[in-house]
Amino acid sequence: MKHAAKWLAWATIPIALYLQFFTHELVWQFILSCVAVIPVAAWIGHSTEHLAHRMGPTYGALFNATFGNFAELIIAIFAIRAGLIDVVRASLTGSIVGNLLFVAGLAMLMGGLRRETQQFNGLAAEAQCGQLILAVGALLVPALFFRAASQAHHPELIHKVSIGTSVILMLSYGAGLFFSFRTHRHRFAGAGDGNVNTHEEIEEYEPWSIKQSVLVLLGASVLMGVIAEGLVHAVQQAGRAWGMNEVFLGFIVLAVVGNAAEHSTAVVLAMRNQMDTALNISMQSSVQIALFVTPLLVFLSYPMGHPMDLLFSPFEILAVTLGVAVFSYLCLDGETNWYEGVQLLAMYALIAVALFFLPMSAHPAPAHAP
Repeated sequence: MKHAAKWLAWATIPIALYLQFFTHELVWQFILSCVAVIPVAAWIGHSTEHLAHRMGPTYGALFNATFGNFAELIIAIFAIRAGLIDVVRASLTGSIVGNLLFVAGLAMLMGGLRRETQQFNGLAAEAQCGQLILAVGALLVPALFFRAASQAHHPELIHKVSIGTSVILMLSYGAGLFFSFRTHRHRFAGAGDGNVNTHEEIEEYEPWSIKQSVLVLLGASVLMGVIAEGLVHAVQQAGRAWGMNEVFLGFIVLAVVGNAAEHSTAVVLAMRNQMDTALNISMQSSVQIALFVTPLLVFLSYPMGHPMDLLFSPFEILAVTLGVAVFSYLCLDGETNWYEGVQLLAMYALIAVALFFLPMSAHPAPAHAP
């Protein structure tokens, strides 16, 4: 971000807080809260990057893999507290699809405008695509089970299946971390992109101390929680005012703003001919959302009094399946070009247009927890 854009984004934070606590302008509160999330999420990302830098390569990578989507997790927790389960599920699938189609597509397009092709580590991409295929299965199996259980008059069993599926996903995510950081680290080395640039190099920041990083992380997390509470409080009114369903707002808007700083990093890296790192950002973020954040939210939802199952709508399942399939196919050869980016962006636009007009009746009825 340019300095003027940074200051403008930061200026929205006090305005959003004022609207949240002293007015009832919910539509403007939603708009400004969405913008305010971006710089706060960026500081969460910066602090985690600096902490990871202090921990060394192995533990730092593990820390990043665990807290890379912390801002999105905070927003989702407050949405669950408000009972907006459909919005949460939409934001999760929207994050997966957005990373694979929108972020990766924009990175390929911008990075390929001045180059015929760009190379990346195909072996590492293959491993992460395998994890994404597992995520597709985790969406399909509960939906198929719910159909069978409903016919047998036991729809409430979807919660037990969701918990079991969440345990499997988290175990798989842990195994994937062990695979990539321990037993097969050599397979995840860069494919000729040179040194990996992080937020510090792009934004020209000096490394912070551990104390400073922790304080910034805690402060930004608290501020994110306050903004997220106002954001989810206003999302329904904003949807009604604009004629948009809540799922569209979750799938498109919330999924993008929660990780916008990291998305811009991926595009900048691609323009600097570091496509390997750019694609790793989008893939790793999708894998983390699917295999770690989603099951974690399932577990956290029960003590909050709004149990969340893994019963995603057929359209959400289709969107993730298409996103994983198209992205995996284009990653087979280990290189990208600008036209492949256009194809990914076109697929994302198709999904967004259809989702905008999707009637709310297309979403399955929730099952009550036992």
